[in-house]
Parts: sequence; C-alpha cells; structure tokens
Amino acid sequence: MTRRQILSFLSLLGLGSRTAHAAGPASGSAATPSGASEPLRLTDAQWKQRLSPAQYRVLRQEGTEPPGSSPLNGEKRRGTYLCAGCDLALFSSDAKFESGTGWPSFHTALPGALGTRTDFKLILPRTEYHCARCDGHQGHVFDDGPRPTGKRYCNNGVALRFEAAAS
Repeated sequence: MTRRQILSFLSLLGLGSRTAHAAGPASGSAATPSGASEPLRLTDAQWKQRLSPAQYRVLRQEGTEPPGSSPLNGEKRRGTYLCAGCDLALFSSDAKFESGTGWPSFHTALPGALGTRTDFKLILPRTEYHCARCDGHQGHVFDDGPRPTGKRYCNNGVALRFEAAAS
C-alpha cells in the first residue's frame, strides 16, 4: 500500500489532515482569535496569483520546505515575523531560537496569531499550526523547546516574511 493510499484511507475514517484551506478553518480548530481580525478567504486562483509557487505549496497545500533552505534561519535582527499569505504578525524575534532543525523556530507565538489542529500525515499525530487570519499552514509545534514555554514552533521559512524593527 502506498503512502497516498494510506492517507486516502485515513481521510475516509476522518483521520486525515485537511488540505482545502480557502474555505476557512476546519471544524474543531480554534476560533479566530481577537488579534487576527476578520478571516482572509480567497479562491484557489487568487492564492496562486498572490503567492510564489513555493509559498503556495506550503501555505495552501501543507507542504514542507527543505531544511536549511530558508534565509530566515540566519536572521538575527530585531523585528517581527509575519505570515507570508496575509501579513498577520505571528512571532517576535525575541522568541526565535536556534533549534538545529534547519527551520526557523520560536518558543512563543504572538497572542491570537495561530490556530492548531491535529495532523496525521505521518500516521502518528502531530500538532499543526496555521495563521489565524488566512489559515495558511506554517509548521508544527513540539514539546521540546526552551524556556519559558517548552514549545518549539518549527516554521517553514517560506511561509514567513520578516519585518525589521525601526532603528
């Protein structure tokens, strides 16, 4: 049985991960937090026009960029990391840390910036997180991060845009 067949079977059982994001959050996902303002809902064609192919694959199709491929891994300036799909502020540079994974990692998200849902793409459940405004896939959160939260938000760099703080 191929991976695709397994995932199709799991989705029939209601265990698969949701991939159709343009319609809004999945049932059971977090409600739109107050900091996210109104949800951004675009058609698939509008998302393809708005995003690069790599951004579309990650944000709209829950893809993963290769580890070590993002220039944001080495970003050390003070500033804010925004969703590449809708510009919602997701993380402060104060929460960024070097995880050694090859992806930009953060220990704390900005209040109201993210929603989560369970992802079964690798059969075992993981916590996927996404932008609370546009529902764009950002990455996965794990319980092996540093203090103060013990969380590691492992983010696809292509799903982010960095805005440096004013000097």
